[in-house]
Amino acid sequence: MLLAKGRTLAAFVLSGVFVASISTFPVRAETKVPATEASLKTDVSSFHLDNGLEVVVIPDHRAPVVTHMLWYHVGSADEEPGKSGIAHFFEHLMFKATKTYPASEFSRKVAEIGGQENAFTSYDYTAFYQQLAPQALEMAMTYEADRMENLILNDEVVKIERDVVLEERRSRVDSNPSSLLSEEVNATLYQNHPYRMPVIGWLHEMEKLNLTDALAFYQKYYTPNNATLVVSGDIDTATVKTLAEKTYGKVPRRAEPGKRERPQEPEQNTKRTVSLADPRVSQPSFQKMWLAPSYTNAKPGEAEALDLLSEILGGSSRSRIYQTLVVKDGSAANAGAYYQGSSLDDGSFGVYGSPRGDATLKDVENGIDAQVARIVKDGVTEDELEKARNRFLKSVIFARDSQTGMARIYGSTLSTGQTIKDIDEWPDRIKAVKVQDIQEVAKQYLVDSRSVTSYLMPEAGTPDQKTEHQSQSSGEPEGGAPAQGVVQ
Repeated sequence: MLLAKGRTLAAFVLSGVFVASISTFPVRAETKVPATEASLKTDVSSFHLDNGLEVVVIPDHRAPVVTHMLWYHVGSADEEPGKSGIAHFFEHLMFKATKTYPASEFSRKVAEIGGQENAFTSYDYTAFYQQLAPQALEMAMTYEADRMENLILNDEVVKIERDVVLEERRSRVDSNPSSLLSEEVNATLYQNHPYRMPVIGWLHEMEKLNLTDALAFYQKYYTPNNATLVVSGDIDTATVKTLAEKTYGKVPRRAEPGKRERPQEPEQNTKRTVSLADPRVSQPSFQKMWLAPSYTNAKPGEAEALDLLSEILGGSSRSRIYQTLVVKDGSAANAGAYYQGSSLDDGSFGVYGSPRGDATLKDVENGIDAQVARIVKDGVTEDELEKARNRFLKSVIFARDSQTGMARIYGSTLSTGQTIKDIDEWPDRIKAVKVQDIQEVAKQYLVDSRSVTSYLMPEAGTPDQKTEHQSQSSGEPEGGAPAQGVVQ
């Protein structure tokens, strides 16, 4: 399976409730979006089964396909100390045999009818999904409900799959300088919160994961009252309810995971720097990150303002950073900004860039710092805000064209402490953001003395030195905008 990083995970990593999920949809000319169009409301309905399972139905009858996604409200940030990687490891184990079916039979059944399936683990949730014909929905529900209750594990199964995830870590992280640096940066940015741990886990702790750990994790978290089922596509609520009661409704509520209380961050008062020089690096890159509230724990309006700030500052080719460093002075091969606000607890805000030509990492850093300082000092213009807001609201419209994207929007949001109402009202909250709100969050959170700066370099040296490996043209740097941790 794949350890995924960067913008390629936009469909999984749901920044700002859903903006990153839908950023891959095309954005057309800058025309104002009618207020009645910019909404995710599509006759979404929800209900709970007697065992506590929440079910969300998103009808979309444009194609004879359904997406079936089961979201467990547990991720790597919920792991016990010393057990890093157990959430992702257990995701793998869920594809093993049950009391009812042999290992991999579910996957074979999906493949036989031309369907698709996969699973992924993040800091705050673990999800399993299938995309198939509507008439196969009952089959998917039957198998998924079965492994929620009847999974069979033993020492041999655990050992074999543990070797698989260990090799995944070696091949995807330990052999990748950018991934190694990203782990160190997260461990520096988060001083106390478990987001500082990699989703895939630390190697020395992964090696010790055992059958007892796996069974305890299964019994505590893989219970219907700790999950949300999302079904989107060519289906209706009555049918989903009948099938859910017939399949998932038989699974007993066997544990009470309790409130998700995690260690929180102390006040941060230092500027920190993390650097890595490695001959395998082909393109040097710079990144600066700050802690920032998420949509779940931010004060009213703050997360929306941070989202729009990231768009104006460096979210697209129209942004200030890109236009200045990439287009006008040509000092950067690529540069931008991002806001990761989809987490249950504190998220992050970051800027990044990679030098081009004779420019150095320090030149790129200084150029980006200047753009941040301009917004802190002078704010943004009404025109910039209106265009950024329009791009967001258009993305909402395009999002409705993807039933899988809609399922991910609702599943991830409900798995991180928010509600269907929060999703429905997001466009209105974006419309309410004012230019002074954006300047205020920039002043409050983008404080240089509380930042973490990282440098990825191909050879030993300093950020103010030009390297022999720099790009001469625009392109995606190795250390570009990271995604919130997700492992498939």
